[in-house]
Amino acid sequence: MSAALPLRPELRGVQPYGAPQLDVPVQLNVNENPYGPSQRVVDDIATAVAGVAGELNRYPDREVSLLRSDLAGYLGHGLDRSRVWAANGSNEVMQQLLQAFGGPGHTALSFAPTYSMYPEYARGTSTRWVTAPRSNSFQVDLDEALDAIGRERPEVVFMASPNNPTGTAVDIDTLKAVCDAAPGVVVVDEAYAEFRRPGTPSALALLDDYPHLAVTRTMSKAFALAGGRVGYVASSPEVIDALRVVRLPYHLSAVTQAVARVALAHSGELLARVDELRAQRDVTVSWLRERGLTAADSDANFVLFGTFVDRHAVWQGLLDRGVLIRETGPEGWLRVSIGTTDQMDAFRQALVAVLEEEK
Repeated sequence: MSAALPLRPELRGVQPYGAPQLDVPVQLNVNENPYGPSQRVVDDIATAVAGVAGELNRYPDREVSLLRSDLAGYLGHGLDRSRVWAANGSNEVMQQLLQAFGGPGHTALSFAPTYSMYPEYARGTSTRWVTAPRSNSFQVDLDEALDAIGRERPEVVFMASPNNPTGTAVDIDTLKAVCDAAPGVVVVDEAYAEFRRPGTPSALALLDDYPHLAVTRTMSKAFALAGGRVGYVASSPEVIDALRVVRLPYHLSAVTQAVARVALAHSGELLARVDELRAQRDVTVSWLRERGLTAADSDANFVLFGTFVDRHAVWQGLLDRGVLIRETGPEGWLRVSIGTTDQMDAFRQALVAVLEEEK
């Protein structure tokens, strides 16, 4: 970039975020749902889009009223529209949270390793970014967390549950303790919530007790709507109103709102594959461990595994065999998204070949 441009100093030399988008037979690198919508859902989406197409000369509902009501109904927990907000992916929701509660002179805290976009949101909003370490099992260490909160006094705390890239969920007592200690907003990122193992709690159950708690979710994963770009957050009306202040006017298109409402209307069908993906995830964890590798317990639709002296060589070896996974997380680890049965068979065969070659 030209040195003559008045670019903010902290952005100089920074590369845009993004996982590799490569045209290979087996793509297991960005935690997408491998099962697309049925023809029935596709037809209903087409009908809904056609229904709004004749009014695209008009701005969409800037308050996203009908979609917010539908999302509240899906989440339950006594929520209504005033306590739910929607945007272009949970990425935009979290950016809006930092626009509202972060910024110059404010601090955001999280627990590493975690989602690599969090510091990007902080940088983009000129929010100071700090982390506290997770335990060796990738759990949030409560003593470390409380110490960091007391020391940094952050305006925003990010906790991913299940965490990306490790797949680990945060237990309910830790969530409560962090909410009790945090002086600002606590954001629990539940992008992979629908994939949790039975009995794993959601932070949604704590919303009535903590008005400064915000629980973010997405329709990209379990709903197989990554291309639709819909994320949302549940919180108190006061937090939602703050997001309404910083959101761009008409930020969510009429087409996006229509598509999301159809997906929610078909939630039973779209979520039907979740159990299958959970089972495939657990099989993958067991298989990796049987191969002598370490695999983190996962409540998401991916598995973090390792450790490798040269993880890039393993990643490249898989890619050479037509399987794309993600080189992310702590040094020596790799992450594989859970795909179809055939895709996971291809992953296992390729990994066996790579490991044999590495001997």
